[in-house]
Amino acid sequence: MAARIIRRSLPSRLIQAKAHSTQAEVQSKPSNPKTFSIYRWSPDAPTKPQLQDYQIDLKECGPMVLDALIKIKNEMDPSLTFRRSCREGICGSCAMNINGCNGLACLTKIESSSTASTMITPLPHMFVIKDLVVDMTNFYNQYKSIEPWLKRKSPPPAPGKEIPQSKADRAKLDGMYECILCACCSTSCPSYWWNPESYLGPAALLHAHRWIEDSRDEYTKERLDAICDEFKLYRCHTILNCARACPKGLNPGKQIQMIKSKQIVKGL
Repeated sequence: MAARIIRRSLPSRLIQAKAHSTQAEVQSKPSNPKTFSIYRWSPDAPTKPQLQDYQIDLKECGPMVLDALIKIKNEMDPSLTFRRSCREGICGSCAMNINGCNGLACLTKIESSSTASTMITPLPHMFVIKDLVVDMTNFYNQYKSIEPWLKRKSPPPAPGKEIPQSKADRAKLDGMYECILCACCSTSCPSYWWNPESYLGPAALLHAHRWIEDSRDEYTKERLDAICDEFKLYRCHTILNCARACPKGLNPGKQIQMIKSKQIVKGL
């Protein structure tokens, strides 16, 4: 007698459960994955620094690198530490090194067209406090040393009134006042790497020229004398990494050259 083949169907509940699990697996897989290799180091566990990989779905993330960092911190690893504030390229807090170039995470777009991972590290040649946060104390002290405020020898034209400035004189400050002190330029400068304690760096010197050039300031000679030093000013070798790194499109190297020209004129 021929053997009969008995077909037994699975219960409907098992079929539905299997369908739901398959659908969940499809949804859990990122449709547009991107890997971020992020520098990690903590003083609480002082081991060697390492790069940690995180994979996110770009379709569920904003277009900027800062969006990816916030998503990682909020949804994957709350211990990840970095600075950020305005998210509009104004405060300069989120300065870091992205794929080998200094920049602001809030203004740097994620390379969605490339499958290569994005490497994020702290600003180079700075003391790391934790993860992507660096110690800015020396940088701010150098900025403070150039006395970045208006200095007058004579009183204003009238008590309680502002000091007038022509439109032409105001235009001379363009390309300097826009600096947000993010330190991208200074930390990309080899001369600043070699002499961080003595060379003022591109950012501080740009601001020094901003006040030297200001028509309302009356301490031009004193400001020039204060920075006329072998290390403070003349460690600049016009490599111009600063101009390439500036997220605001400024050219600190050009301003440093103008200070040197004024020093020559003053000497003559």
